[in-house]
Amino acid sequence: MMGGQVPPAEMRRTTRFRQLLADPEILVMPCCHDGLSARVLEQAGFAAIAAAGFGLSGSLLGMPDIGLLEGQELIAQYARICAAVELPVFVDLDTGFGDANNVVRAVQAAERAGAAALFLEDQTFPKRCGHMAGKQVVPLEEYLPKLRAALAARRDPDLVITARTDAASVHGLEEALRRARHYAEAGADLVFVEALSSVEEMRAANALLAACGTASMANLIEGGRTPLLDAAALQALGYAVVAHPCGSLFSAARALQDWAAHLKAHGSSAGFQERMLDFAAYNALVGLDAIRTRQAELEGG
Repeated sequence: MMGGQVPPAEMRRTTRFRQLLADPEILVMPCCHDGLSARVLEQAGFAAIAAAGFGLSGSLLGMPDIGLLEGQELIAQYARICAAVELPVFVDLDTGFGDANNVVRAVQAAERAGAAALFLEDQTFPKRCGHMAGKQVVPLEEYLPKLRAALAARRDPDLVITARTDAASVHGLEEALRRARHYAEAGADLVFVEALSSVEEMRAANALLAACGTASMANLIEGGRTPLLDAAALQALGYAVVAHPCGSLFSAARALQDWAAHLKAHGSSAGFQERMLDFAAYNALVGLDAIRTRQAELEGG
């Protein structure tokens, strides 16, 4: 698995993420959608994970990523996810939930929740998934103060602040690259040019950001706008990070559909068990034995 050498666990998660970002090997970063999926990804051996509005909208609301979740709902779920794992967690602050003052509050709340990195996008509110049609972006002059506010708000200097532009599918590649350059020059640690639709566009974005000395992030959605390249191909294009924001949610939804259809058809899970964890395996996944051991030690004095 690509993803760089894992830094020591005792290091602050912000510092660990920053080191992974600087590693010459691309960081492969799947998104979880809740605490359970975060545990699964951690046990799979990833060095860092992400959590974003698409998965949380689906898991918490059963609804699409169209800006329905409020800022504090997102932050509360990020806190639960960060508490469930030891890994660095990269989180989504959407548009910052308001003006620059709201951005300051959101960044500091994400820090308190345990986030190691975050991104702030330049869409209008209400935002929507970057691979959906119909999105819009705010003027550059409206976004830059929010980005500067995010950079100034962090209390931990190792917290990675990512600037995301959605301009490519709204105004074209040239405008997306213009914004990416401004975001890099404003001091973003990582720049995320969303929904590029070809390898040529991806190469152009990375060439510009490399000239700025700023790391670049890819975002790959099954059925989305951006080509589903593997980690080696993305690294060759110059990406430092690739996020996979929807795979855990899509996989979980499909597995639930299959189980529900089997139960409805047969009246029992018999015949489906090979596609499920059993009671003991699930308890091992969520750490029941360690909790019982700790409880016994505490009760025994």
